[in-house]
This record gives sequence, C-alpha cells and structure tokens, in this order.
Amino acid sequence: MHADPFALRALLGPSAALCRRAISGESGVSLPPLIDHHVHVHLIDEHALPQGGIAGVLDLGGDPIGFARRSGGGMPRVAYAGAFLTVPGGYPSGRPWAPDEIVRLVADPSARPGIAGGAATAVDEQASFGASVIKASLNSTVGPVFDAATLEAIVVAAHRHGLPVVAHVEGEGMTQLALDAGVDALAHTPFTEVLDDDLIGRAAAAGQRWISTLGIHDDPAAAANALANLEAFVAAGGTALYGTDLGNGERRFGVLVDEVALLGRAGVHGEALVEALCDPWPADVPAGVSTFIPGPPPISLDDVVAWLGRATVVPSEELIHDDH
Repeated sequence: MHADPFALRALLGPSAALCRRAISGESGVSLPPLIDHHVHVHLIDEHALPQGGIAGVLDLGGDPIGFARRSGGGMPRVAYAGAFLTVPGGYPSGRPWAPDEIVRLVADPSARPGIAGGAATAVDEQASFGASVIKASLNSTVGPVFDAATLEAIVVAAHRHGLPVVAHVEGEGMTQLALDAGVDALAHTPFTEVLDDDLIGRAAAAGQRWISTLGIHDDPAAAANALANLEAFVAAGGTALYGTDLGNGERRFGVLVDEVALLGRAGVHGEALVEALCDPWPADVPAGVSTFIPGPPPISLDDVVAWLGRATVVPSEELIHDDH
C-alpha cells in the first residue's frame, strides 16, 4: 500500500489524509465531505447518496415551502435555491418534471416591496424559506427569458439578502446576459455555443463559478461545446464545481465517475478536483462527517477517477488518522 502522506498530499492537496476506521481497522484515505452542487431532490431519493460518497447536495429547483418544512438533520445535508425564477411562459414552467410549486413567475423588474410578481418579491420568498442561493432561468431555446433590467433586479435583491444567484443558461447570448447582470454562478457549463476567450476571461475574472454537469449531454455537439468551454474557463483561472443534475435521467447514486473523468479532461486535476468536489458553496460544510475511501490511495492522476468511485460517508469521529 502506498502510504506516504506527503506524496498523497502532493497528488490531492492538504485535505487528503491516510486513516483507518476505528471499529473495523479498515485502512484508506479521508477527504472533506463531498458535495454534488446540482441535484433535484424531488426527482431522486437523496438518502441513497451518502453510501456512494455524497455528504451534501445543492438543490437547484424545488418547492421552497417543502424545503422549509424539512428537518435539518440527516444525510445528505441539503442546501437549496427554492423555486426556479422565470418569466411567464419561460423554462421550466409546463414541463412534466416541474410542478407549479417549484416555479415562480416574475412579471416585472420592480424591486418595490409588495409588488406581486416583482423580482424582489420572488427573491424575498425564497430567502424567507431558507434558500442559500437564488436560481434564475435563462433558456432562450424554448421560450422567453428575463430582460436585462429584470435579471439585474433579481441579482440586486438576492445580494441584499447576502445570497448568490445561479443561472441556467441555454441559448445564444445567455451566458453574456448572465455575466452582464452580475450572476454569481452557472448551473451548467454553457453548452449551446462555444464562448469566445474574452467572455470566458471576464467570467473567470469576475469570480463566477461554473457547475460542471458535463455528463448530461446526449447531443455530441453540446457535449463538445461544454467540454471546450469548461477547459477554457479553468485555464483562465475560473472555478469549477462538481455537479451532476441528478434527477435528469437514470444514473447511480453517489460520486459519478464519468463526471469526474470529464472534469479531468477539462483540466480539473488533483487538488483542484478535490476542491471542486468538496467546496461547500454556497452553504456550510456538512457537520460531523468525512469522506472515507477504502483501500490503497491513488499513486497517479490516472488512478484518481476510479478511486473516488469507492467513496462513502462516515462519522468523522470514527476515523483515526495515520499521517505524520
């Protein structure tokens, strides 16, 4: 077994540590809790995720009242955006997987309190039900989208609550619209167009985060666009986060090794890959748990993808660290 803690940290960063489980004595490696930054809880059984290594999730479109009524305990830890904010007739309203309670229609940009349908009203509702982020929908391929003034009003209202804004961008010019409005993160790596270097550089310089979701695409052109865009974004210093859009299609519960492999192809390796998986943005780190990956640690970058697929969530107090 490769048991050099210094080599392990050189490969995966300072958070990786050799350890063993106190009860069984099983040896392995510990990491901070792993996060899937894009799921839809109403479409999955999230309680199956910890066995596959996921300790926390960010729900990017669900019923805000239902989330507010949930108990705060248990695994995985769920942070959420609440409802999709969109325009009348806009995505995802009317889709079979998007019941009315997970969509809020914003009819005007007014930030004045008490204006039904205004940007501030919609944002205030999500914040009042405990949202950690606000989700705006910008999908011009299937319907209308926010104009610049309304989107900017959503961003201003969210930032007033100390909440970032994440946008679903799909269609020509939607990434530009989101960036110009001050949107903090993208729910998917842009996939409907290859972005120019100037726009990608601006997004990286602005500190925008892109949630990967590279593995969702059946269309080869969309898959190629997303991979090219994320590779350029990462090369420009942008921050990528691991996310799968779990609930979109039938896939295993836990760390999706195909998504991890695609992140690697986009240039997210080693310590940066661990950070993409462990960054708790936009909420706190799940408390009292760690990631445990049994068996020998990886020796090279080529081994990391399959190795991460063996991850599970365990109580932190159960792990005895062997590093020196």
